[in-house]
Amino acid sequence: MVKDSRPRRGSMAFYPRVRARSIIPRIRSWPKLELKEPKLLAFAGYKVGMLHVVMIEDRVGSPLYGREVVKAATVIETPPLLIVGLRAYEKTPYGLRTIGEAWIENPPKDLSRAFTAPTKYDTSKMLDKIEKSLDSISELRAIVATQPRFSGLGKKKPEIFEIKVDGGTIDEQFKFLVDKLGKEIRVSEVFKPGQYVDVIAVTKGKGFQGPVKRFGVKIAPRWHKHRKGARGHGSRGPIAPGPMFTSPQAGQAGFHQRTEYNKRILKIGLLPTLNMLTERRPEDVERIIDDWDINPSGGWPHYGLVINDYVIVQGSIPGPPKRLVKIRFPIRPRKVVHSPEVPQIVYYSTKPILELAG
Repeated sequence: MVKDSRPRRGSMAFYPRVRARSIIPRIRSWPKLELKEPKLLAFAGYKVGMLHVVMIEDRVGSPLYGREVVKAATVIETPPLLIVGLRAYEKTPYGLRTIGEAWIENPPKDLSRAFTAPTKYDTSKMLDKIEKSLDSISELRAIVATQPRFSGLGKKKPEIFEIKVDGGTIDEQFKFLVDKLGKEIRVSEVFKPGQYVDVIAVTKGKGFQGPVKRFGVKIAPRWHKHRKGARGHGSRGPIAPGPMFTSPQAGQAGFHQRTEYNKRILKIGLLPTLNMLTERRPEDVERIIDDWDINPSGGWPHYGLVINDYVIVQGSIPGPPKRLVKIRFPIRPRKVVHSPEVPQIVYYSTKPILELAG
């Protein structure tokens, strides 16, 4: 009889450990919020890299409350999203069913890289059809396209996906989407500094790996069963009916879709507007310098320069640089223990490259 016991190797919460179906993460669940006005429940950006931030601790009850602390953080570049369409759903016993959708009539040329737009399309006719069936609609979603050409990626092909709209009545949501159809929406219109969000992305791909790296199997000591290999597991299970699927074996590691819950937004940096650059008011220049000292000298490794709106999120997020990241309202909101003020950042770990003289 075995003298000792040990925990199983690898969590069953992440089975099956196979490659993600798409490099674009998919949001399968949406939070139920009680918003007064219609608002998109998510946004998207591209992971830039990590830095450390010196900020004033605002967590109530912390022994360091009011003092400077160092936090690890991640920068996500978030160019404006273009709303290219809307889609209406109704509830059925088998789930949601599409009632209708409406697309913009003259989509940008870059959208043709991602999908083929209908040549003969009457947007007003489709909007009228959806408006007549508002009583049976249970959910409205915006069809958005990313605009990577505005980022430092050097990429042109956009990603197209849906974002649910919540808040207000269905009529208000429909009017909100019709008003935004064909227009851009910025990250500052969806989120604000200090709030918590969920981050969904596809992790780094590591290829075909053994059970030691894939599941954390203990390496056998040099004097014990080394003849059969030191980096393998001891037993795959009973002879009949066969090896158990729970036994740790070699296979795909990484490139899995993962969700990080309740990551705090520390800062939202906005691209300066044309008026701010031409008028050069002292308060505008101060804000531009404060927002645009995010780039290190020579640019970010494996990314380049951040040249558009960006978000600084506390902690790490899945995926390598340049990977698309979706940011969603928290589906498991935690109890807020921070002060309601915007997080006060004292210092970044990068050097400013933008200098504006009056």
